[in-house]
Amino acid sequence: MNKLKSAISYGCLTKIKPLMIFYLVEYGFFALIMAIVVLCTGNVETNSSGAEMASAVFVSIMGALSFKEDFKAFLQNGFTRRYIFLSTFCSFFLVSAAMALIDTLLGNALHHFMKHFTIFGTLYGYGNLLTNWLWLTFVYVMFCSLFYLAALVINKVGKTTSLLIGVGLAGVILLIAALFRFVFSSEVVSRIGRFLLNAFGFMNDGRINLVFPILTFLMLCAVFGLGSYALIRHTELK
Repeated sequence: MNKLKSAISYGCLTKIKPLMIFYLVEYGFFALIMAIVVLCTGNVETNSSGAEMASAVFVSIMGALSFKEDFKAFLQNGFTRRYIFLSTFCSFFLVSAAMALIDTLLGNALHHFMKHFTIFGTLYGYGNLLTNWLWLTFVYVMFCSLFYLAALVINKVGKTTSLLIGVGLAGVILLIAALFRFVFSSEVVSRIGRFLLNAFGFMNDGRINLVFPILTFLMLCAVFGLGSYALIRHTELK
């Protein structure tokens, strides 16, 4: 247990400096842009700073880079693959939760004072900070998990095969789009559309269920996590 705590601490501590630099740069640019807008127009309102999207990109890169750097360090210090997996995903959750808290508080504060719009607020409304934080946390964990899994796949099968897999996935997406456009009946398309809307909290009677989207992202995190665990058990650095 102490080794697991040490691994989690290491995973989080190595991300503090990049995280601080990220927020300094992000909100430094935001402050600069807002200063230019105010000087030119006299208007302090803004539509969106893109903070959540920038954070999603950051955690995606973090997830991809966490594989080789942390995996190598942990293996050299005698950690089992199970401990490496658990510590990595715990650090993903802790860092994502911290970033989600910052983005939630700042996003809602900016909305109050500057008519700033966040992704969660635009979709589900403002005022529920706890749900906003949970939703954003699992969104960030999902991106971490997805790109960590992608890094594991690339390491396992090589770059060439990974590119072929990417081409295959693009083909599958095009095939699905063609099925929706030319094959499926309007009733089938409508049912699938309603299912997806329900999964993201938009119910048929017009209500918004804030539990469903959190559960949806949680399930995606679980799927990507299980895939990562299946791969990491037999992974060697190349």
